[in-house]
Amino acid sequence: MNQPPPLTPRPAATVMLVRETSARDLAVFLMRRHSQMEFAAGVMVFPGGGVDERDRNADLGGLGAWAGPPPRWWAQRFGIEPDLAEALVCAAARETFEESGVLFAGPANEPNSIVGDASVYRDSRRELAAGTLSFADFLRRENLVLRSDLLRPWANWVTPEAERTRRYDTYFFVGALPEGQRADGENTESDRAGWTTPRAAIDDFAAGRNFLLPPTWTQLDSLAGRTVAEVLAVERQIVTVQPHLEIRGDNWVFEFFDSDRYHRAREAGGMGWQF
Repeated sequence: MNQPPPLTPRPAATVMLVRETSARDLAVFLMRRHSQMEFAAGVMVFPGGGVDERDRNADLGGLGAWAGPPPRWWAQRFGIEPDLAEALVCAAARETFEESGVLFAGPANEPNSIVGDASVYRDSRRELAAGTLSFADFLRRENLVLRSDLLRPWANWVTPEAERTRRYDTYFFVGALPEGQRADGENTESDRAGWTTPRAAIDDFAAGRNFLLPPTWTQLDSLAGRTVAEVLAVERQIVTVQPHLEIRGDNWVFEFFDSDRYHRAREAGGMGWQF
């Protein structure tokens, strides 16, 4: 029987928000998607989401609302076209603000400064989350510029072709929590949010206390044991990863470059994959 062609992946951006801990390590902000979500319910994730048309049409550079490495720089790092790179950075900043309240922006008249208290924009945050305000219009209204220099490119994962519900071409960013700002979980998609070390999140997965999909598990593993300064200094070689999805017994399992370690941890936690 002929199989239907795979779905076209939707570009998406996700941000690993990090901060220093008292030890020689860092903490990362994670959220648990609530049980009523149609996609990845109950899974621990970083803030992020799909690129929308307003991200694609933001033209932040043309508006003078962009500070830091330009879209062409991001395009070279991710191996994509500049217009998509600009949309991804815009989506990364927008989704992080919507889902965690952290804003990678600064005053337009002081482009080297960073917003110290993003809670003053709580009404705009609600409008952004509701889709009644674009990120470009928000920046223009508040006389802010997106600070792309506060983010770093980290990874690129594509949903397996076997997925028949939705697929994403997800670009991972990393960014340090700006001084004076705080992250929260005040959004409609998660029921729990907070800071943890990458190693603790990985250990919780192996103990069956949380669930991590392979992209999240892999990025946490890449952060473990590093400081924020070390992470921000890394020059990552971005290689696209697209796992293969196959059936083993009654479960769907991912196969990728480090899948043996992932599956040992998953099985130790007593977790199958419900697809």
